[in-house]
Amino acid sequence: MCLINFHFQYHPVYKLIVVANRDESYARPTESAEFWDDEPNILAGRDLLQLGTWLGVSKQGRFAAITNFRDPRLPERTKSRGEIVRMFLSENFSIEEFIDKLKNSRELYGGYNVIVYDGNKLIHYNNILNEMNEIHPGTHSLSNYSLNTPWPKVVKGKQKLYEHVQSNQSHIDHEELFKIVNDTSIANDNDLPDTGIGIALERLLSPMFIKMPNYGTRSSTIVLMNKNNEITFVEKTFQEGQFQFERKYEFKITE
Repeated sequence: MCLINFHFQYHPVYKLIVVANRDESYARPTESAEFWDDEPNILAGRDLLQLGTWLGVSKQGRFAAITNFRDPRLPERTKSRGEIVRMFLSENFSIEEFIDKLKNSRELYGGYNVIVYDGNKLIHYNNILNEMNEIHPGTHSLSNYSLNTPWPKVVKGKQKLYEHVQSNQSHIDHEELFKIVNDTSIANDNDLPDTGIGIALERLLSPMFIKMPNYGTRSSTIVLMNKNNEITFVEKTFQEGQFQFERKYEFKITE
């Protein structure tokens, strides 16, 4: 997952609005979003290599999503970052206990950012910077450095989501949200970050929706949680930049 745009509170209908893209190698085996047979409370796509996920919700109204931290100098780690999202969705940690658990195991995983929501608090944690942020109401974006780091795709995604939310106070159309993250425009070189991968690759990774020969946006996902405790989850699946199919789920949060 390489871009998560989200709006928290400050809306008359929805307490959480998420529109996100997952970027990954086209060859990595993946299952599109569904309720898992072995974890029936989890609704998420699934990485079939490590059996974790990049973004998901639970029937109890928990939400989590993760991105990699981009730094080619970081060592490889054996534990899968996708298990962090699965753990939060499947287990009954308080959000404070969960963040403490992440801090104590931070060196076991490659670099990551994770956001977790328990129906009340929304928290961001980064294991490389070892920073935790309680996320305040408003519009935010997260890519591959830290929360609201002003990379071009983060600035653009955050602004477009903010404008859409402000213009749609009674109803959010998920097709309009998908248009936000379907932006393939490449940023100006002067605006690109320097993450150690070289300007040519920074340029190719700068759009919200990435299309490269062997790597790019595999799925786009929308999560809407309204104030009646109902969840809408919509995922579009892509292959080499081409739309394949859509899955949509709607359900009431259980206690």
